[in-house]
Amino acid sequence: MKVFINKRIPETGIEMLNEAGLELIFPEKETLSYEEWIHYCKNTDTILNVGGNFKYDKNFFDACPNVKAIALYSVGFDHVDIKEATQRNIPIGNTPDVLSRATSDVAFLLMQSVARRASYNFQKVKDDNWGTFDPLHALGQELYGKTLGIFGLGRIGYEMAEKSKKAFGMNIIYHNRHENEEAEKELGAAYVSFEELIRNSDVLSVHANFTPEQKELFNYSIFEQMKPDSIFINTARGGFHNQKDLYQALVDKKIWGAGLDVTNPEPMSADDPILGLSSVCILPHIGSATLEARNGMARLAAGNIIAFSKNEKMPNCANPDVYSHQSS
Repeated sequence: MKVFINKRIPETGIEMLNEAGLELIFPEKETLSYEEWIHYCKNTDTILNVGGNFKYDKNFFDACPNVKAIALYSVGFDHVDIKEATQRNIPIGNTPDVLSRATSDVAFLLMQSVARRASYNFQKVKDDNWGTFDPLHALGQELYGKTLGIFGLGRIGYEMAEKSKKAFGMNIIYHNRHENEEAEKELGAAYVSFEELIRNSDVLSVHANFTPEQKELFNYSIFEQMKPDSIFINTARGGFHNQKDLYQALVDKKIWGAGLDVTNPEPMSADDPILGLSSVCILPHIGSATLEARNGMARLAAGNIIAFSKNEKMPNCANPDVYSHQSS
């Protein structure tokens, strides 16, 4: 079985695939055009996909009829038409849970960095611009006892809530498709409507799985309903927020600060005016960028491919209905 891997992954995953006797195909260069990507995919049985540069949609599946399975090196699968894949009996693997801690660490880091204007003050040090002591200049805010609102309380959101509860005694509210009994029992979290989440959060942190229906859900009309001293954090997908609206809301003092590990667009322009604001911290999508998380993702992605090669169900499948679909 041929496996196309569009970018190198940690060696632990490569070793697993080699030991399983699979033929691994790597591109000759790191960045591929769409046409080059299709050329590789046409000539393979399975794909281990790293990154979301191209979409797995009807056009892709029509162009690459030999592809029988795809293992994503990610938790998110918003660049895959799951319905189309399922109809074609193509399982889509992903890598949940293994990066929950690492990603929640970044959300927790952003929350603190924004609250204390860390990026702004770090830039002052680099610019040799400490200035003289000013008791009123660029003050931050403390997080103790404030309310953290979680949009999408899955594993990553739970980790973020738990850290915030233990470190700062924050009150936890959340909005989810389903109530999270574990969070309510262990963290005292309270399920609220989306409107209540927006109005009552001192920090609002996004951790939901992105769907097209939620595109730019967080726009100016939402930001102006938030507290004027609130902080918006997004480590899920850049598509959740309208970045121009976010900038304007910050300038208009509708909200106080923002921390992003995902941007809209991504990558964002270095000339984006939001980078000049003192209560903003932006990172280049490093949520899973730890040795532990990336190695774990490699093992899960490789495990999905290996299971498929043995005619077994993928251990981590984003469209488990594909198996009932196959048997019907």
